[in-house]
Amino acid sequence: MTIAFEHDAIRAQFPTLAQQLDEIPLCYLDTAATSQKPQSVIDAINHYYQFDNANVHRAAHQLSARATKHYETVREQVKSFINSAKAEEIIFTHGTTESINMVAYGISQQISANDIILVDSAAHHANIVPWQELAKRTGATIKPIPLNDNLSIDHCAFEQLLTLSPKLVALSHVTNALGTVNDVATLVQKAKSAGAITLVDGAQAIAHFDIDVQQIDCDFYVFSGHKMYGPTGVGILYGRFAQLDQLVPMLTGGEMIKTVSFTGTTFGSLPNKLEAGTPAISAVIGLGAAISFINSLPKAQVRQHEQSLLEYLQQRLTQLGDISLYGANANNTGAVAFNLANEHHQDVGILLDQQGIAVRCGHHCAMPLMDLLAIKGCCRASIGVYNNKQDIDQFIAALVNVKALLL
Repeated sequence: MTIAFEHDAIRAQFPTLAQQLDEIPLCYLDTAATSQKPQSVIDAINHYYQFDNANVHRAAHQLSARATKHYETVREQVKSFINSAKAEEIIFTHGTTESINMVAYGISQQISANDIILVDSAAHHANIVPWQELAKRTGATIKPIPLNDNLSIDHCAFEQLLTLSPKLVALSHVTNALGTVNDVATLVQKAKSAGAITLVDGAQAIAHFDIDVQQIDCDFYVFSGHKMYGPTGVGILYGRFAQLDQLVPMLTGGEMIKTVSFTGTTFGSLPNKLEAGTPAISAVIGLGAAISFINSLPKAQVRQHEQSLLEYLQQRLTQLGDISLYGANANNTGAVAFNLANEHHQDVGILLDQQGIAVRCGHHCAMPLMDLLAIKGCCRASIGVYNNKQDIDQFIAALVNVKALLL
């Protein structure tokens, strides 16, 4: 059942937002770092621990059977949510970072000395460092993909790099620091034409867009539960079945085996092959509740609401004066990065916090991008489905006070 777009009713489902900080209403503008959780997600996790607490796949008793059924139902939910072809293409991980590391480790035997790996220049460190470590192990070379004036991937420069026949291309669907949207379907198509394996980091896209991995046509797509109103400690590695099945498991042990003896071990089939040990069962169940929450929303209206709110935020910051915006344009989603004059971003963030405003300050795990912008870091205000115009007005009023104090 789809609920009508009554924003107050949606916001009311998030108990964290009802609190005050030092008698000031909380204004949460840090969703790109982690989203708040609706009561339904909290309740689903509590229900598991109260009534179904048992390990999955391994016991004959009823608690384990219920936990296993719920756990595997979430795999089917994720399959439908991102339109993968098979449930076996959905691997539960602890988050985007682990998902990327699993791919970077798992394809080591497919990478040779002098192979080229292309990486988005605006990528999160989690989509840079694992490839650097892969390059160290194999002798491959990392090449950053240049950005254009609006700080999205430069398609002409990308096409030029593809003439080098890269072995792997790692992209951001939406960039973590700036909220810049890349046309990943087109980029993936070009990369595949050059014979490259493709991975897309969807951590910042998953809560804002309908994701169709078959339409994007990438080999791997990764994201985290805590960016999409779910709990921390759970993420997804989607992979095209043939590509996933070639990965060497990064973790080995229980659950992922078929047979074990002291003469050798044979691994099981997907998805078990890549899910060693006891998984984050409660977090997976919470992820399922988050997907149900997102699916209950009128998505077109939510998308329009979020975009109009982002445009309003950009407009108000521009009107304030003495503000530098980075990569802010109509194609952004979810986040606005800025600095106040020459003031240190951490000072601005602390003064905002004293007025109940939660924003992110720092390099946003995107130090190569900060170097490209010639800054040490910046502030980032990011929005979710629960934010409203009053949040933006409260934030701007607080920033006016900060400006009066510092300038």
